[in-house]
Amino acid sequence: MSLGLRVRHPTVAGTFYPADSERLGSLVDRLVAVARDSCPADAPVPKALIAPHAGYAYSGDVAASAFARLVPVAGRITRVVMLGPAHRVWFEGLALPDADWLETPLGASRTVRLELPGVSTSSRAHTNEHSLEVQLPFLQRVLGNVEVVPLLVGEASAGSVAQVLDILWGDSGTLVLVSSDLSHYHSWSEAHRRDRQSAAQIEALGPSIRADQACGATPINGLLATARRRGLRAECLDLRNSGDTTGPRDRVVGYGAFAFYEPE
Repeated sequence: MSLGLRVRHPTVAGTFYPADSERLGSLVDRLVAVARDSCPADAPVPKALIAPHAGYAYSGDVAASAFARLVPVAGRITRVVMLGPAHRVWFEGLALPDADWLETPLGASRTVRLELPGVSTSSRAHTNEHSLEVQLPFLQRVLGNVEVVPLLVGEASAGSVAQVLDILWGDSGTLVLVSSDLSHYHSWSEAHRRDRQSAAQIEALGPSIRADQACGATPINGLLATARRRGLRAECLDLRNSGDTTGPRDRVVGYGAFAFYEPE
């Protein structure tokens, strides 16, 4: 990279996922390969995905079930519009990072920064946020050198998210990726019930998902609104919680992976 370019360095490498590039690459490859074995041979290519953003020990298997659907189109997708909730910093609207590159132990992804309605630039919002960062190693390993439009969603409406998505929708070379976990801190059985209900709502493209159903409710609802208008079909690819993967079952976090397909 040339001198003067701004880089957003990883903040959860070594905690949410391995900081060592070889270990991280091997882990992502293994997770995607296992998920790929379960993909139907005739699975359509998704236009949009929802994937979880917890540590890979908790949600990596679920996230991989989404990214595995992109393996056949590696090289054809050139831009990924990423939307995730802001967990640490409050702000109005949506925010792009003040960076030309987003770095992980696997390398750096070039950012696309555009003038968009309701979208500001905020390095403060992005610096310690994990919701987009944890998606990058999967994108880098599966799709290679793609450009990203990394949007954190703060205090915003689903309509404002949908407006931005309509502008950025693009052709088959553009993928939309929403980062969200599902229910938080219920018992395993209660989370299982709640997350099944949320998954059914997402597959039906509405009604709106509430904040207690998903931490990324606003970007999900923006995607659902766009999907309804454009006639997309949604499919739940995997649905689990931290009690299924690792950790106790008395206070779990739910994870779901979803694919959205454009009409043929």
